[in-house]
Amino acid sequence: MSTDIYYSIYSSPHGDIALSANDIGLTALAFQSGPAALDLPDDYQKYETLFIKVHQQLDEYFSGERTTFNLALSPQGTPFQQKVWQALTTIKQGETKSYAWLAEKINNKKAVRAVGTANGANPIALIIPCHRVIGSNGKLTGYAGGLALKAKLLMHEKAQFKV
Repeated sequence: MSTDIYYSIYSSPHGDIALSANDIGLTALAFQSGPAALDLPDDYQKYETLFIKVHQQLDEYFSGERTTFNLALSPQGTPFQQKVWQALTTIKQGETKSYAWLAEKINNKKAVRAVGTANGANPIALIIPCHRVIGSNGKLTGYAGGLALKAKLLMHEKAQFKV
């Protein structure tokens, strides 16, 4: 198996999104205008054809036609992070959940802070919907793309939250 990493840039209504993938699936999705922009090293290879399905599903999401993604994913992280990221995929569009809910979902009620850290380390934003996690009080909390972007995504999804 190859260890090559490929990339593409997607133009969204909220700015450019950098995408990267390996031979297994998508490894990263990052809004480039926010504080968590994806650094694209020189050894990454531009390969637009590999990302046709990703671009199509993002087009459908932003146009309101798609509520779930069906893509091969290959996020790199610890077993704990992988467990949190898998739990995130169960939050449906239009819903929000708290960090406490997420900790309970992975059967570790006391790990709220660790869950928050793992949520913040999610490398495939939007598709692994970390933006759907908000504070227990219903207010927005941190997001790698910035709180303004998080609010825009949740409004697009018609989710309830407090400002």
